[in-house]
Parts: sequence; C-alpha cells; structure tokens
Amino acid sequence: MALESYRAKRDFARTPEPAGAPEIAGGRRFVVQRHRARRLHYDVRLEIDGVLVSWAVPRGPTLDPAARHTAVHVEDHPLEYADFEGVIPKGQYGGGDVVVWDRGTWEPARTDDPAAAVAAGELHFDLHGQKLAGRFALVRRGDDDQWLMIHKRDAHAVDGWDPEDHPRSVKSGRTNDEVAAAPPAMWQGGVAAASAEVPLHVPDSWAGPTPDELAALDALGSKGRWALAGRELAITNLDKVLFPARDGGAPVTKRDLIRYVAEIGPWMLPYLAGRPVNMHRYPNGVDRPGFWHKEVPDHAPDWIVRWHNREADAGETDCYVVPDGLPSLVWLANFGAVELHPWTSRLPDVHAPTWALIDIDPGTSSTFADVLVLARLYRTALDHLGVTAAPKVTGSRGIQIWVPITPRYTFAETRGWVERISRAIGRTVPELVSWQWHKDQRRGLARLDYTQNAINKTLVAPFSPRPSPGAPVSVPIRWEELEDPDLRSDSWTVHTVLERVREVGDPLAPLVGMEQELPSI
Repeated sequence: MALESYRAKRDFARTPEPAGAPEIAGGRRFVVQRHRARRLHYDVRLEIDGVLVSWAVPRGPTLDPAARHTAVHVEDHPLEYADFEGVIPKGQYGGGDVVVWDRGTWEPARTDDPAAAVAAGELHFDLHGQKLAGRFALVRRGDDDQWLMIHKRDAHAVDGWDPEDHPRSVKSGRTNDEVAAAPPAMWQGGVAAASAEVPLHVPDSWAGPTPDELAALDALGSKGRWALAGRELAITNLDKVLFPARDGGAPVTKRDLIRYVAEIGPWMLPYLAGRPVNMHRYPNGVDRPGFWHKEVPDHAPDWIVRWHNREADAGETDCYVVPDGLPSLVWLANFGAVELHPWTSRLPDVHAPTWALIDIDPGTSSTFADVLVLARLYRTALDHLGVTAAPKVTGSRGIQIWVPITPRYTFAETRGWVERISRAIGRTVPELVSWQWHKDQRRGLARLDYTQNAINKTLVAPFSPRPSPGAPVSVPIRWEELEDPDLRSDSWTVHTVLERVREVGDPLAPLVGMEQELPSI
C-alpha cells in the first residue's frame, strides 16, 4: 500500500523507473535527485519504513540557514529509486532527465519515530552526504502537501550556498545535459532498475552464431522462437519472400535475411554499436514501397537498448534503437528493417561526428565508369592531403567514402570540409557533376553530396542490404579495387559477401575509432 500512489501514476512498460516493493525497515539512506521535468526541481528522499518518503523542492536543498525553500510532499518511492539516473520518456509521469545529485545516510533528530513525525508535519534530521551535511528540518505549512525545507545554523551551514552551483551527479560525475544526451545507462523498458541498466560499453568484437544456432534457425517452420547469443527471439513469416530473384538466382526470404544479419553481425556491428540507428523498413518486401521508421515500437523486447533524444521536438522521434549484438540485428530484420542507417556520431555526444562522409550520388545519365572517375579523384585529393579514408560501394549505383575523424569537430565543420574537397573535384570534371539539389534539375549528372554531414543525417551502414532484387549489399572495398574491371556497385549480395569478408576481411575496419585531424584546405 505504501507504493500504491507511486505505481498508479506510471506505466512501467514505458518508463525505466523501477516498480519496486517495500523492503525491510531499518535503513537510513537518503538521496537527492536533480530532475528536469516540466520544471527543474530537486527530489529529496529519505528512507523510512522500507520506502523513500519524498518531497519535490523546486529551488533545491541548501546549506544556507537563511533560506526557506518550498517542498511539496509527493508519493513514496521504492528504495530502488535511490540509484535511478537516466531519462523518463516524454509523455510519462515526470518525463525528463534525472541525476543522482547527492546521497548518503541520515539520522532523525528529536524523535525515535520519523514516520510519526512526518505524519505530524515536522521532521528534524541530520544528513551525511557528499554535498549536504548538518541539521535540516521539513515543516508542513497548514494541512496540505506544502512544506518548507530549512537548514539550521550549525557547523555545516554556509551562507548563500546555492545547489545550482554544484550540478554534477555524485553517481556518474555527469550533468543533466550529459545524461539527457545519452544516459550513463541505456535504459530498457518494462524491467526493474537493477536489470534495466545497460552500461554504455562497446565490445571490441562479437562472436558469430554457432553451427547449432544456425541449424536451429533452419529447422524452424514459418515462425517460432530462436535462441541466439543468450536471447530467445520470436521470429515470424520466415518463408516470406522479401527480395525478388536476380540473374536467375533464388529469391531471398525473411529467413535468409535473418540468417545473413546474424552471420554478418561481427563485421557489421562495429559501425552500429553505440549509435542511434534509423530503420528503412520493407515489411512486405522490397518490390513494394518502404518507409523510414526511427521510433522504437512499444512492442520491442525489454532487452533492446534504447536512447532517448531529449532534444526532439514535438512530433519528432524520441526513442531510438542502439544495436548492441546479434539478437538486436535479428530483431531488426524480423521487424522488416532491410536497411540500417547509423548516425555518424556516437553516444554520449551526438553532436560530435566520428566520420566525415562523402557520397557520390549518380544521376540518371551517369555511368558507373563516371562514378569511378569521381571516386579516383577523391582518392587523389585525400592522398594529397594525407588523409586516411576508405571507399564503399553502396549496393545500388554509387560509391561512398568514409573518413574517420577525431570527435571534436562540429557537423558544420565536417560538412564544410567535405564541401571544399567536393567543389574542387566538381571543377575538375564539370561535365560529370551538377550541384542542383533536385534530381530533375541535374540534367542526369552526378551530385557530390556533402550535406549528409549533419546530425541525424545518415548513409547506409557497411554490410547493410539494399532494397533491390537479389538483396545486394553495401560493401567496403580497397582503393585499388577501383581499378578492377569487374567491379560493380552491387557486386555482392547477402549470399556472396560472407565469402568475401572471410577471405579478404573488411578494409574499413582498421579505420573504426581512428581519431584523425582534418587538415585545412
């Protein structure tokens, strides 16, 4: 009953907050959480009789004995809440970012029964925290939930002390802004806090599926449950054709796509892990129109790692998937996400790109030979500047070039840098290039697109399938492969690219995480 009001206000399928249960009485923990919801306030919570008895203090607790700060008595919270630091989704009760601003232990003063003192409307207590210390009092004003929080004039009192001068979390050392951009834990919905918190850690490598796991996938009917890498996945419509046949081959089914993403995962995940990902979905097959889908759906499994974008405007995507392993790739494939487009910036700082992108976008009259001429000119320019980069065939008609950079540049800086190189190349072969934005105004010429260097602008991930017959794949290549007369932008498919990477590896892989300075141009 102590937590009935707390639970009634929350949808635990959507908020990462713990549902909790009253615990054995006797502890004396306290926590203060700086909480940016509709308005900034500080939540002061004292452990009493197995729950956190709580007050919302708009101006925060202070060591200043002259201050009289309003405190609103709110519902009790579960003890698990003492460790909660993260983002409560928009639309949920208390939606906003939360940091553990202070914590420690406390002792009641003038009473042996603090619950009775709260019921009577006056509680005196001593705090032993990392920021707060000394004698405090909470005093009710009248008969409602309006209280005052006061610090007594004692050895710990500090005239003029302002909590806003000390904004960082005592748990993570981070500010609310930093937690909002990427919670120190990527929260998974619908589970208790102790199991919901997933450290923002990107492994150096991932193991592929075992032969037994692949055999189990092959043995399933049109739907079933597949155990992979410690997760059990519900997968459906396995025999549905998603990609028509190409060049006399067999069509590609959903089972084929799921098997492919599981097997390619160890090579693909370095470009996705730790990054929000935009999905291009074709649930009814690529011969029907697809659509962009960015928001993690409500029915996604609890273990899918999510990132909440506090900067999203009304109507914009708030919650993105952050792939972290083979099961998340399989879930995405089962969801019909044929193409995966990772952000060029990584969590926690989504405003600091780690790649500068060059996109050679052919026009209706451009040949692949034209695309190769432009790619070789970029190779010459980058070599002249001493910049390390690698090309990637798109699996469609073009070539992209990925340039690793140190994460200290803004998107405007990377966009301007790529534009200057591109303009120089365009002046070299003006007969191949148009700078018009709309394709119908380009006279069939290629566009050297530098505008994808912007937040939430993306290019297709390495090894992602493309929505065309035969399931072609976007594949990193070596610079010298630009001279291969048999090279095509869609040379490899989900059925053939695994043999390539097992034989020659991934030429782009050594560039992942390279912190390269961009020379001035």
